Amino acid sequence: MTAEPRRAVRIGNCSGFYGDRIAAAREMVEGGPIDVLTGDYLAELTMLILWKARRKDPDGGYARTFLTQVEHVLGTCLDRGITIVSNAGGLNPAGLATDLGKLAARLGLAPRIAHVHGDDLVDRLDDLQAAGHPLAHLDTGRPLADAGVTPVTANAYLGAWGITEALRAGADIVVTGRVTDASVVVGPAAWWHGWSPTDHDAIAGAMAAGHVIECGPQATGGNYAFFDEITDRRYPGFPIAEVEADGSSVITKHDGTGGLVSVGTVTAQLLYEIAEPAYPGPDAVAHFDTVTLDQDGPHRVRISGTRGSPPTDQLKVALNYEGGYRNTMTLVLTGTRIEEKAAWAEQQLVELLGGRDRFAGFDVQLLRFDHPDAPTNAEATAHLRVTVKDPDRSKVGRAFSNTTMELALGGYPGFHTTTPPSGESAYGVYWPTLVPAAEVTHQVTLPDGTVRTIPHGPVTAPLPAAPEPDPAAASPATGPTRRLPLGEIAGARSGDKGGNANIGLWTRTDAEYAWLRTLLTAGKVRELLPEAAGLEIRRYELPNLRAVNVVVVGLLGAGVASATRPDPQAKGLGEYLRSRLVDVPVALLEG
Repeated sequence: MTAEPRRAVRIGNCSGFYGDRIAAAREMVEGGPIDVLTGDYLAELTMLILWKARRKDPDGGYARTFLTQVEHVLGTCLDRGITIVSNAGGLNPAGLATDLGKLAARLGLAPRIAHVHGDDLVDRLDDLQAAGHPLAHLDTGRPLADAGVTPVTANAYLGAWGITEALRAGADIVVTGRVTDASVVVGPAAWWHGWSPTDHDAIAGAMAAGHVIECGPQATGGNYAFFDEITDRRYPGFPIAEVEADGSSVITKHDGTGGLVSVGTVTAQLLYEIAEPAYPGPDAVAHFDTVTLDQDGPHRVRISGTRGSPPTDQLKVALNYEGGYRNTMTLVLTGTRIEEKAAWAEQQLVELLGGRDRFAGFDVQLLRFDHPDAPTNAEATAHLRVTVKDPDRSKVGRAFSNTTMELALGGYPGFHTTTPPSGESAYGVYWPTLVPAAEVTHQVTLPDGTVRTIPHGPVTAPLPAAPEPDPAAASPATGPTRRLPLGEIAGARSGDKGGNANIGLWTRTDAEYAWLRTLLTAGKVRELLPEAAGLEIRRYELPNLRAVNVVVVGLLGAGVASATRPDPQAKGLGEYLRSRLVDVPVALLEG
């Protein structure tokens, strides 16, 4: 007789980034039933932030806000049997585990604590290169040795099985270093349902659920393009994934919390910061073009049908190195002849500074906010944003910003700046690469101190090629058109993946999607996004989500920490694209 599948495991998220809402942990634990409390604290930039923190405090290097959240809920979690799983360990999961033990002792509690490690490769980079692994940049193909830099962080993206092993050993709290964001959901689901490493469909389903809830309230109405659909404008409740034995799930939130969980909000988050539909992970490849979304009741969306395939034999590694120092001064231009004033200011400033070539980087951007015959002074202004970079901090510090102020009495009429002269700041550069999984030792230290090594998946396969667009897809609407913003039809969510910008666009009907996929060619993307001219555009279709995913390679330079554009993480790029005027068939508007 076959045993009945165990009920779905309820996994609640309480953090989407380091610095997110502190009260979210308490609200998740006290707001309703959950089995597992998770949180995501790590991004590429966060690893650099934690490295800087650890230089000041060798015992640091982890997300300290997590300790505060645990202090709020630990007693309740132990009373109710709620397990805590988080990647807040950052660069020092062992240190976080130790400090969690001290916190618990101070509270008179004794949780069983485990930590996952083995992701930190920074001390092995020379050996890896000597062994023939070039650590080539994923987008440019340039070997690390050719860059002439010394990374300060290097972390492989581990999978979920270390977490699973810890939970099977009875851990109440599991903290990790750099695991994939979805692993804090996949690991508990695999433990709860007894999955094996070859259950690729189930793992892929949990990966989809983990990807949806990893950014907290972005799944429940935050950053949602069609925000007119949100009738409860209170701060959104954090998301919950109810993961079934087959890997399917329901995304929801606690009753009585703000926001919205709909097919639209879940679609937006599924598209967030992905590339091709085959979404690779260390435990499986989740094929997002097989996902089916259905409204399963108020604030309940079912994710089903996700197919998985074996992982590759490579692991992604995120490296960061010190890029040097930077400084920015923003000059305000007012009234008429803005472009002439900007050109004069740039000419004078370059002359006073001794030339552009004195700096490793010299970036000037004219940002136009001005209107003719503006009703207020502020609405008649534009900004000239000047950024300099150099390994020599003295060049870009007050020497630069003070020189900018020399234009105050000798430059264009109406000169002023948005800030006083400022000092320099250090910046880092992100370098994504791959290493063979066999070179990474994934380990977990269990509550009793035993260290176990977690093998990579027993079956591997190359990453499948992205599917070609279906030539038999429905024909788009024809007939009369109206000139309207793209956002009248399409939603969008955008973000960064290293130096690349990702924009996921979707529609709400099949007819709208047929039009969008025909309209949004790579050439059209360049037309609508002028700053993408000359850059590689990667375009992917996900008909199951009525979506087109666009990756603009290199738009963000060497990553968020070094980018000079005003929106370094491309968070507003999707909304800018939605604001662009296109010819929309009247038939779609009538529908």
